[in-house]
Amino acid sequence: MHPLSRKQLVGAISTSLLALASANKSNNDFDVLDYVDPLIGTSNGGHVFPGATLPYGMAKAVADTKGENQAGFAYDTSVVTGFSHMHDDGTGGSPSMGNFPIFPQPSCPEDDINKCQWQQDDRETAWIPKSPKARPGFFSIDLANGVHAEMTTTNRSALYRFTFGDSDTALSPVVLVDIMDLPQLRSNGSAAVDPETGRLTGNGTFAPSFGQGTYDMHFCVDFKGARLRDTGVWSQNRAGFEPKSVKIEPSGTISASTNSAGSFARFYEPDDGKSIMARVGVSFIGVDQACANAEREQPDYDFEGTVETAEDAWREKLNVFSVDAEGVSKELQEVFWSGAYRTMISPQDYTGENPLWESDEPYYDSFYW
Repeated sequence: MHPLSRKQLVGAISTSLLALASANKSNNDFDVLDYVDPLIGTSNGGHVFPGATLPYGMAKAVADTKGENQAGFAYDTSVVTGFSHMHDDGTGGSPSMGNFPIFPQPSCPEDDINKCQWQQDDRETAWIPKSPKARPGFFSIDLANGVHAEMTTTNRSALYRFTFGDSDTALSPVVLVDIMDLPQLRSNGSAAVDPETGRLTGNGTFAPSFGQGTYDMHFCVDFKGARLRDTGVWSQNRAGFEPKSVKIEPSGTISASTNSAGSFARFYEPDDGKSIMARVGVSFIGVDQACANAEREQPDYDFEGTVETAEDAWREKLNVFSVDAEGVSKELQEVFWSGAYRTMISPQDYTGENPLWESDEPYYDSFYW
């Protein structure tokens, strides 16, 4: 199913609609989510978003790959450069959003912070073929560095669970955040870390993937699952424990991709010997609102509970459809339900997140029709 192009997907959906649009048929054993494959259309230029999101959700978490990565992840790629929390779906053209990717490393070689990999090109890591798993509200992938990454979302926050496999070196995980976006159109930005809690915060000014003007975005990352060892910031390919903040301004001589920076937190071995969770809040308004979004929407870092809530939200939306699939292949049913699912990824609910419109009225953005 995965290699279907967007054109093939549209044609298949049209066929499936003719085959499936019929009288209601109840089936107590039927779970619509078993027939949704978010990975359809993630290769051959499909540009679809396969990661974790709610229906019309603002936060969209997925692994970002190198290649034709307009929506973050593409199946016909080989390396992951980060995990980011804002994406568009099916836009074509230039990559879009992918702001503030985080990236875990099981440890730094020789326990030297400057021997970890910082910039995008240096830290890129191969992903294991056939490892990506996607389901409405959930995405996971295995990396060659031994990291198993899982992610889920609420409306304005993402929750990641990084599980570290066996390693020849002592486990002392480092998680960085990069003041970057997929199209590498950041003009300026800043990042900081709280040395007491390991909270990573910051912001950036970005150009859109097409159109005019700029927009500001803010992030807030908190961790659970391991005792904090040390913190700091990094710039280009160097890191240090002091100071605790870094700022980037536009440069006429250095590109955004080679003038990147961010902050990091390093931990002792996870409490369970395996996993660390990273909770990321995002906002177009400010850092405080990014933190508040995450704290309000998932105060308990409940990964399974967040996945379950997301799945329930998708079932509620998709169960308005009822079809008689007697005599219809499972593959054709998957195309139909995956197409129905895809119609509810965008537009995105930015209510309360438009800095130019102070209103509680519903506000949706990222229309691409």
